Amino acid sequence: MGNDGGSIPDRRDLVRTKAKAEQADKANQVRAMWFFCALSKRPLQEPIVSCSLGKLYNKDALLEFLLDRTSFGDGEEICGHIRSLKDVKVLKLTPNPAKTPTSSSSSSSSNPTHAPFVCPLNFKEMNGVQPFVYLSPCGCVFSQAGLKAVTSTDKVEPAKENENGSEPTSSALDLCPQCGAKYDRASDVLTLNPPAELEAQMREAMLLKRASEPAKGKGKSKKRKAASSEGEPPAKKAAASSSAPSTNPSIAAASRAVAASLAEEEAKRRVGMSDAVKSLYAPKDGAKKKETFMTMGTFTRYA
Repeated sequence: MGNDGGSIPDRRDLVRTKAKAEQADKANQVRAMWFFCALSKRPLQEPIVSCSLGKLYNKDALLEFLLDRTSFGDGEEICGHIRSLKDVKVLKLTPNPAKTPTSSSSSSSSNPTHAPFVCPLNFKEMNGVQPFVYLSPCGCVFSQAGLKAVTSTDKVEPAKENENGSEPTSSALDLCPQCGAKYDRASDVLTLNPPAELEAQMREAMLLKRASEPAKGKGKSKKRKAASSEGEPPAKKAAASSSAPSTNPSIAAASRAVAASLAEEEAKRRVGMSDAVKSLYAPKDGAKKKETFMTMGTFTRYA
């Protein structure tokens, strides 16, 4: 054990120690969240959508998942909360002007040099170093610092309902710095790829919003029709019940004339009919017989 011209073993080589738990590379995790689709693990390509939890998806991969929810192994764990395309928003992203054709070709590699998108306000790259947000009404994406810089420093109160209706007043809403759409700073600004604590809060807000939505059912239309019919005055009900499809007077007169002419022709035909022909349709003595036109005048064993 040593001193023979070879290597001298150390305690680490002779005693087995407990292996340390492998820790995931945070840089790779951040790169995967901001450069690759959360569902298909492919590089992000427009059109890109985001859900209420701020995750990024390729729209074609999400459509494939909605058509067949078993197409991805961990699809239910990642985006099981997405019911349809109404639960996601197409993002309006600003391409990175620093990306050259050579760098764009290398975007499919595991370690891209530049982020494919930037903030349109301060041109910060969307690579996970700075938090980014998007506006749910329009889908425009900004860095959190850039959006705070262009909006007013005063705290915006949530939209209040009008006295005569449920529509919020526009004075409590901000305008999107890119497209001018109105949004509520308190509820319409969603963080992309949020940390775990913020993601839990966003999930609770999503569940509360869905719980407040009216339930969809077929019985509502019947109830509304019944309520509308009960609310109508009796005069309208009587008019509706008495109203029948009216015919044109000229058409009615023409039909009566045709019926009268047909009746006259039938009477003339019967007057000129011989007794032999009449005997086929009715007996001479007027008594009813069991024979029909097919059996009249024929021998019947059971007569």
